[in-house]
Amino acid sequence: MKSVVWRSVVISLLLSLPVSADQHEQADPTQAALQALAEGEHRSAEHKARNQYRHPVETLTWFGLRPDMTVVEIWPGSAGWYLEILAPFLKDQGSYYAAGLDTESSVEYVQRSVKALGDKLAANAELYGGVTTTELAPPAGKTMIAPEGSADMVLTFRNVHNWMSGDYAADVFAAMYAALKPGGILGLVEHRGNPEVAQDPKAASGYVNEDYTVELAQAAGFELLERSDVNANPNDTKDYEGGVWTLPPVLRLKDVDRDTYLAIGESDRMTLKFVKPQAD
Repeated sequence: MKSVVWRSVVISLLLSLPVSADQHEQADPTQAALQALAEGEHRSAEHKARNQYRHPVETLTWFGLRPDMTVVEIWPGSAGWYLEILAPFLKDQGSYYAAGLDTESSVEYVQRSVKALGDKLAANAELYGGVTTTELAPPAGKTMIAPEGSADMVLTFRNVHNWMSGDYAADVFAAMYAALKPGGILGLVEHRGNPEVAQDPKAASGYVNEDYTVELAQAAGFELLERSDVNANPNDTKDYEGGVWTLPPVLRLKDVDRDTYLAIGESDRMTLKFVKPQAD
């Protein structure tokens, strides 16, 4: 029954896209399914508007995502932007772990985020009923994001600066490494800093230098496979007083130079693919 329901969901999503039947037949099935979900009716107009900056189909395809994988997404956030694509894509043949924030935290923002994500999952069991939630909170000793050695892929989007701010980046990379099978893939997207500017260990601007990120991953045991510019934005000057949050979608300065920042778009982002080496 689950297969029938899921196939009907994918078919309806595919039919909603403004492309011809011939195009569907010629498209890669994985890419077509991801495109259908990225543009699906279950996503808000606001979320779909960000596809032009986040390039979810191209990014996930480049990482090598397949529907039969066990995938962990680190901190999907209260809105679950990527979760809306990943969870239904993996529901029928694979497994999706949402490694969220600390459910026992006393911090109000964290409490709101945890509740919002839980409410989102509960509101659409047809799409999200297969999601397994775990916690990633190194200060609280919570780093078991999935059973050890169980994941084919771990994905993280614009989170490295947060880990650096909390002084636990090494703990998170270690947790991701532990969750992956040998040969498993870590797909990472992060705001890319100016390499001519020394890296702030706290990443207060929200930007992280690409080579610094690679060093963090390699220190945990990962090997760098490839780099992609799928999420690059050469218009991002990376020198804003308000940091990366000056740009959309946050627009920290509100109406000050708003049109200028909207014209720049979202941040320049590194997109990196790492592998957990096979055991000797």
